Amino acid sequence: MKLEGEGKLLRIFIGESDRWQGKPLYEAIVLAARERGLAGATVLRGPMGFGANSHIHTAKILRLSEDLPMVIEIVDLASKIQEFLPVLDEMVGEGLITLETVHVVRYRGRTKS
Repeated sequence: MKLEGEGKLLRIFIGESDRWQGKPLYEAIVLAARERGLAGATVLRGPMGFGANSHIHTAKILRLSEDLPMVIEIVDLASKIQEFLPVLDEMVGEGLITLETVHVVRYRGRTKS
């Protein structure tokens, strides 16, 4: 797949303990994106953060949290991202979803031998 030029960056901010149909929500989102043929997804785990409820989540040793902040980033064409938004609307109960325009400089996979 070749993706260059203008695209969209979708960011989903959720908690590590959020679930969807018995599995971690971040995992379910990545699998749903893959099933729909999106270009790729990356999950980032934050050591500290807070959200709409202003509750601090931290990985400090004295207060081990099992609900650290998670961010899923997905970049693809605007049309593919727009098609994916209703899926996220169903899956994400609490969290933040942002969308911004990006310029893809290079996106290429390995050629199979």
